[in-house]
Amino acid sequence: MVMRSRAWAAVAVLLAVATASVVWWLGVQGLPGAGDKRQAPGGAAGAPTGTRGAHATAWRLDTSDFAHRRASGSDNTDPLLVDGLRNTLEALLLEAGDANDPAALKQRLAALIGSHFPKALATRALALAERYVDYRVALGQLRAPQDLTDPRAVRDALEARHKVRLQYFEGAEYDALFAREAELDRYTLARLEIARNTQLTPEQRAQALQATDNELSKERRAERSAATEHMAAAAQTAAFNTQNTDPYTRHAARSAQYGEAAAHAMAQLDRDEQHWQQRLDQYSQHAQQGDDSAALQQLRKQLFSAEEQQRVEAALALRKLQTPATTPGS
Repeated sequence: MVMRSRAWAAVAVLLAVATASVVWWLGVQGLPGAGDKRQAPGGAAGAPTGTRGAHATAWRLDTSDFAHRRASGSDNTDPLLVDGLRNTLEALLLEAGDANDPAALKQRLAALIGSHFPKALATRALALAERYVDYRVALGQLRAPQDLTDPRAVRDALEARHKVRLQYFEGAEYDALFAREAELDRYTLARLEIARNTQLTPEQRAQALQATDNELSKERRAERSAATEHMAAAAQTAAFNTQNTDPYTRHAARSAQYGEAAAHAMAQLDRDEQHWQQRLDQYSQHAQQGDDSAALQQLRKQLFSAEEQQRVEAALALRKLQTPATTPGS
């Protein structure tokens, strides 16, 4: 339940930027716990901005400049390269804990690999996990575009990320890890280019968007529909929070729109989120007061579960991003 409440806050922030930036922000991560050492991508192949013409067919997904790979699906007989492989690797990294040193992290992975993969696959899985660590390190050197609504900037960023992926994975490995995400990347970028193309008439824009929707697979279409519903609910909650809407009004609006059961579930998420923020406040106050590291670590364990402790620093960093900068005298 706590993880779901964290997701509400994350989605609310993402609503403030272009949808095309979602996958980029999720992908640009170095090692767990590593500092921000991102640098400009450098050398990312440039692509024309979203002004390639006024015809819907200009935005066909298969014209994307970053690789158009298709998942092997039922033809994939490799027991290692299955759906969910990337999630398994991320879970493995999360269990390994914070580490600024790739070599140290790889040693931890070697000790944990058996709990995530069958014995027969352990050797190959560890080799893949070690390359995934190197990939995450390289990915952490990239910098997100300053304007997340600029199609050219987003495309360059995605291409830079794609080049990094090709350095560490190929063929079926790439498909198992990234094919699903890449399809959604292409789709989202196409819609962003259409939306930002001022040369299109409303009718042409509608046709282009429909053509893009038609090229999305049924599976991705269903995922997008579900994500849209969650984002709408998250946006509503963010608006409630901004307006300090009382629980009764929230419940009435939610039950009318989503049903009674969903409204009760959302109310519980509200309570979980409030409790989380209160604990963050308490921890942050002690940190700002200069408590010694031992006392701060003890407080951290008292306030947060082991799982929540993995997210405390990211939550505090998110707070800083959401706090408007002040100038002297303001």
